[in-house]
Amino acid sequence: MRAALAAAHRAEWGVVFGTLVRLTGDWELAEDCAQDAFARALPAWERDGVPRSPGAWLVTAARRRAVDVLRRRTTERDKIAEAAALEEAYEPAPPGDERLRLIFTCCHPALPLEARVALTLRAVGGLTTREIARAFLVGEDTVSQRVLRAKRKIAAAGIPYRVPPPGARAERLGGVLAVLYLIFTEGYAPSDGSTTRDGLAEEAIRLARLVTAETSDEPEARGLLALLLLQHSRRAARLDADGGLVTLERQDRSLWDRGLIAEGVALVGVGGSGGGEGLPGSGDGPYALQAAIAAQHALAPDAAATDWVAITALYDRLLALRTNPVVALNRAVALGMRDGPQAQLDAVDALGTPKELAGHHALAAVRADALRRLGRTREAATAYEEARASAPNAAIAEEYARRLAEPAPDEGNTAR
Repeated sequence: MRAALAAAHRAEWGVVFGTLVRLTGDWELAEDCAQDAFARALPAWERDGVPRSPGAWLVTAARRRAVDVLRRRTTERDKIAEAAALEEAYEPAPPGDERLRLIFTCCHPALPLEARVALTLRAVGGLTTREIARAFLVGEDTVSQRVLRAKRKIAAAGIPYRVPPPGARAERLGGVLAVLYLIFTEGYAPSDGSTTRDGLAEEAIRLARLVTAETSDEPEARGLLALLLLQHSRRAARLDADGGLVTLERQDRSLWDRGLIAEGVALVGVGGSGGGEGLPGSGDGPYALQAAIAAQHALAPDAAATDWVAITALYDRLLALRTNPVVALNRAVALGMRDGPQAQLDAVDALGTPKELAGHHALAAVRADALRRLGRTREAATAYEEARASAPNAAIAEEYARRLAEPAPDEGNTAR
């Protein structure tokens, strides 16, 4: 029974919480009543069995609790009327719509980014304050304050609980996708230097599925979901038995999740077309293009078969959207695999030291890789030492030491 309740919490929390927000306009009351409904569910379901529609049962229980609270809270006429309105039969919004309203409200641009992330995970994902604090390695009080301030900001600023109208939806969707990408990245490559946090990455994928299901006409929503699926498909191969980093060219591809790869590839429609033409023209946004690059890696049976012509062309299209030193550095790697190490070194040197990459280990590492392949071992050693000194964790530092000790490779890349 506890397993059934846990599954219902994961699947239905956003619907129950969102319904109460829509009906009462009170975020604190909505959360209290949603929690109460889940608490009441366990003894009721143990007694009567799991209902045919757990979500509907939970929404009804939470709504009844809200009626009771409002009646006790005040005798003012408007509150009595509000409680009476809640008692009346109503046509519930489709579950997906409820979650989508929540996500767009939690990711409103008026809220600070860290508040958007915390509120999204709490309100939509149903994660506890402790779980969010553990995921981002911050104190529970910090998370609580971020969520509380976000709720107060929503109330004070009159931020509407709704999906934006068509004219503003595309613009606002970008902010939603950015929050989901940040959550995934914190799970895939944590900012504190730890190796991975799969649970957080999986929660980002779940939320991305919700958004994509309700915005299926938006190529960038599909592109983000595809990117997350393709990146996550490699999770079982990214670390060795000792927790050491296994770079892309050395990974055991039999460990890759072929189901996630097939789903991601289908979302962006990429094939091994060469020249970067595998992505439909409607998917030329940053996430869709990054997903197309990830798909090219996923489709290669081994590192030697990677279509570097296609990948370089896709990076060119990505850079054409906006100047980005990180993308330019990744393009330098692809260029080096397509045209040789001198082309990679020239591209890195042309970058200089942009502020976005100042002190970042990857800049020195990509330069070191090119120097090593050119046989300039002394210069490569100096660059690898620079990369190792700024590496965010021991696993990456050890990887740079390994590269320095091995002969120069003919093919491969430095992707994590």
